Amino acid sequence: MEKRKKTLAVPMEERLVGAGNRLVDLLMWALRLVTRNWATRLGTVVILTVLSVVTALALIPKMEYLPQGNRNLVINILIPPPGLSYEERKEIGEHVFAEAKPYFGKGKDGVPGIRNMFYVGSDFINLFGAISNEEQRVRGLLPVFSRIIRGIPGMFGVSIQAGIFQTRLGRGRTIDVDISGNDLNRVVQAAGIAFGSIQKEIPGSQVRPIPSLEISYPEVRFHPDRDRLRAAGMTEQEFGIATDVLMDGRKIGEFKPEGEKAIDFILKASDQEFDTPEKLYSSLVATPVGRVVPLSSLAGIERTAGITEIRHLERRRTITLEVTPPENIPLESAMDTIRDQILGSLEKAGMLEGTSHRLSGAADKLTEARRTLQYDFLLALAITYLLMSALFENFLYPLIIMFTVPLAAAGGFIGLTLVNLLIAPQPLDILTMLGFVILIGVVVNNAILIVHQALNYIRNEGMEYKEAVLESARTRIRPIYMTALTSIFGMLPLVVAPGPGSELYRGLGSVVLGGLALSTVFTLFVIPALLLFFVGMEKPGSGSAGEQRGGNLRGRE
Repeated sequence: MEKRKKTLAVPMEERLVGAGNRLVDLLMWALRLVTRNWATRLGTVVILTVLSVVTALALIPKMEYLPQGNRNLVINILIPPPGLSYEERKEIGEHVFAEAKPYFGKGKDGVPGIRNMFYVGSDFINLFGAISNEEQRVRGLLPVFSRIIRGIPGMFGVSIQAGIFQTRLGRGRTIDVDISGNDLNRVVQAAGIAFGSIQKEIPGSQVRPIPSLEISYPEVRFHPDRDRLRAAGMTEQEFGIATDVLMDGRKIGEFKPEGEKAIDFILKASDQEFDTPEKLYSSLVATPVGRVVPLSSLAGIERTAGITEIRHLERRRTITLEVTPPENIPLESAMDTIRDQILGSLEKAGMLEGTSHRLSGAADKLTEARRTLQYDFLLALAITYLLMSALFENFLYPLIIMFTVPLAAAGGFIGLTLVNLLIAPQPLDILTMLGFVILIGVVVNNAILIVHQALNYIRNEGMEYKEAVLESARTRIRPIYMTALTSIFGMLPLVVAPGPGSELYRGLGSVVLGGLALSTVFTLFVIPALLLFFVGMEKPGSGSAGEQRGGNLRGRE
């Protein structure tokens, strides 16, 4: 039985060896064909290089900033109508919980279940959020929460999944459109026009105005009477502090016990709450001269309307529109649409007159990161070239080897495109772009093997130029394909394996894998064809003669 197994194993080994030899013969036949004369060599270099560059330019997708990941947290920021009381904010929270209750603990109608949920309703922010008991499907809660928000009369807001790199509330994958001007009414009008245009031109986008597009929020103003304050021995600043003490209290210092966190000291008049401005206006304050007088004797009261927050950008009143584009629209594409189509058209039509605008937030960071990566890519090219120049003691051969970089870039974009088509949507974010920097140091290895071996054959063994280049390619085919295949199959799980976190490294793996695969095939034809144009400056046998002289000297010693 053992003898029979042995006899069966030998033919299998022979078949594998035979298949490898036939593949080598096929590749060498194609290589001899493309290196037959100077015209075929030039055509091979030009066609494959131009094809790679055109492919790369055609497949370059619009960029994202950072990967969002799949963080188990959904945030919903509400923009309420003006004049909501605390009781009304509380009712909104109860309504939100009542609408979300069917999804507590378990999923329903294909929507994942809610494990924990919270609501915050205050005078400066309204939001609610949730954590799902199905971490990989938390994004399925977004349509439910969007429907709940739309069901509240006069309310609108945004529902977003928090990103893994997000550090500020609502500032994940957002484009900030800053609209500034000296006239607040004009700024609000221009921001409202831009708000509607963005929602129309980018369907599915969520736009959050900061602070608001409303300037009719009820507002009560106390106007200090300077003469009465002077008579009471108070300044306007002291009057403001006293008013703070009467309402929510004023921080006057900190106490930090050893080994514990600091505790704020808050000075507050009493625990009573002033639920109306009139009660606050009739309350008593102590003056520096020792008298207690009502607040109404020191200031006048005015009921008016205003805005919830005063924001300035470069000393001009500013309203910011936080735009979160849908997942199927890259951040760079949304930036181009907002800057060129929306704001550009509105500016030409005169609808933004008296205001200025700019893009900031993640859009600003993306522009800066893209510029930095471009310089990093060029720096990596320069370092690789200079390092090879030092090792080859020549500035021409490293330049030939660098021709593999555009071949690898085309393969990287092909790999990224195939992942988008066959596996899962994968944007060209910053982590994915790092794959192209990594490719520079990886794909030149195959070309180095061919060039170095060809120079050895010419210098040390005195081979004719074409024979040396073809023999170098033939002897290097097996090592090149062995290292390429092991690298490709080793990185394949990064691209095809699903699971938590796969969206972070899938793009990088697809770029490196695609670039290495395509450059391995193209390098075998481009590098020999290009090398034959310049290898003629080498003197056959120069290396062996040098070694022989060195051996004679050592023998004499």
